[in-house]
Amino acid sequence: MQHPFPHVHGIEHRFVNVNGLNIHVAEAGKGRPVVMLHGWPQHWYLWHYPIPQLANHYRVICPDMRGFGWSDAPATGYDKERLAEDVIGLLDALGLENIRLVGHDWGGWVGFLVCLRQPTRVRRYLALNTPHPFQRFDSRVTGLWKLWYQLVIASPILGKRMLNKPRSFARHVLRWGVTNKTWSEEELAVFTAQLRDPARAYASVLLYRTFILREFLPVISGRYWSSRLSVPTRVLFGVGDFAISTKYLQGYEPYADDMKVEFVSGCGHFIIDEQPELVTERALEFFE
Repeated sequence: MQHPFPHVHGIEHRFVNVNGLNIHVAEAGKGRPVVMLHGWPQHWYLWHYPIPQLANHYRVICPDMRGFGWSDAPATGYDKERLAEDVIGLLDALGLENIRLVGHDWGGWVGFLVCLRQPTRVRRYLALNTPHPFQRFDSRVTGLWKLWYQLVIASPILGKRMLNKPRSFARHVLRWGVTNKTWSEEELAVFTAQLRDPARAYASVLLYRTFILREFLPVISGRYWSSRLSVPTRVLFGVGDFAISTKYLQGYEPYADDMKVEFVSGCGHFIIDEQPELVTERALEFFE
């Protein structure tokens, strides 16, 4: 069952065919394009606060990635390189050759991959509470225990059942992911209602199962060490992140031409929900 779109003033909704999928796009404003990529368990509505402010200066484009929100949820294609291909396909479909990019959580990881694959297409990149792709198997692995929830989501039977219940596991993750915010029931419902769809619940399972079984070891073994990040990049990172250690923001210097990290105190993983004014301010400053 598809739920109605939550309301944001000035937003227009449409579906774009990308790689054989119907990708939902929320869009506002005119001018130079800013593409904003959400993470799990959220969707385009993650950006409801900065959209109106950014739309005063830019054409703001907020897609739902495959398996999320109102986009199609096929039973395959949740490796992160494929998600990056979807974003690149969307840029092609919309005729966008020069963008500014924002990404949070898995959207942040996918944003890094888009920058590595299409560096001349991304003018500047703002990443929010996501690690960089140049990880190594060193002292950073001591924080892996924080990713236990990924094993729960990726489990063959339990994961799907825990996600598509009215009081889903995703609600708990949202609550654990903030340090200075109390979610309203309306907010929790907006982000978890789509997971009641079995196909989208299963998409979340595949998102994490693919990472754990097929992507984690190649990444820490050097999958991206031969790549170079030439896109000017800024990272905003809430230091109270319950899942991602600040150690995962170390070690990027040999691989990036212009990347800087700003740590934000009093804030957890869902930084855009806890510090919307700060994120919007940094975006406007950096993109100009």
